[in-house]
Amino acid sequence: MTVGSKMHQTLASLEGAAADLKTYALETQDQSAQKMFNDLNRQVENICQALRGRVNYIEEQEPQYKMRKE
Repeated sequence: MTVGSKMHQTLASLEGAAADLKTYALETQDQSAQKMFNDLNRQVENICQALRGRVNYIEEQEPQYKMRKE
């Protein structure tokens, strides 16, 4: 597995975790839990954004890491 594919896999996992956290926030009635899940979702989304930037940079510098879009 290449560095590029590992980073894409990590990004996909993080995006899934962010979506799960958003779902938990929507499904609970507990205001404190909703706030916690929403805060965690924002943190993970920020991490995703930073990692997406790094993936884009690497793909520009090293085209062999670019994932095919099919």
